[in-house]
Amino acid sequence: MNLSIITTALERNGKVFESLLSGIDKETYMWKPSADKWCLLEIVCHLYDEEREDFRARVKHVLETPEKSFPPFDPISMVKTRNYIKQNYHEMVTNFLSERTFSVDWLGSLTAPKWENASTNPRLGPMSGWLLLNNWLAHDYLHFRQITRLKYQFLQSQSGEDLSYAGVW
Repeated sequence: MNLSIITTALERNGKVFESLLSGIDKETYMWKPSADKWCLLEIVCHLYDEEREDFRARVKHVLETPEKSFPPFDPISMVKTRNYIKQNYHEMVTNFLSERTFSVDWLGSLTAPKWENASTNPRLGPMSGWLLLNNWLAHDYLHFRQITRLKYQFLQSQSGEDLSYAGVW
């Protein structure tokens, strides 16, 4: 894959996220399959923070200052420290989608990026710009699966119907 293919995929994924996350009522976006799982609101807040402070910021960091260590980023603790559950769902969807557009535009503006540059993650070792860019795209796909599964579980819990005719999950 090259930058153009990944950037185009990230842009298209923004539209997929918009479709998956728009027009959802409060009962649906606040529902959790269990207390230790995330609801759609928490997922959207996570996506917003990841877009700005993890993937885009770390790719920029590797391209511009690879000799420096990555700044700390703890997405699990942010759920509580940033009080995701109290955020406005619809505003967070809009904010995330705006950040995605900004990211795609930023990636498109890069001239001769040094994708081989790498910074060291204390837990994972050296991480190149190329590795981060590919993981950014993979992160989208993981969350498509997570969101779809959560919507399936919500339907299952609310309908009271046997959903096996639809197929095996």
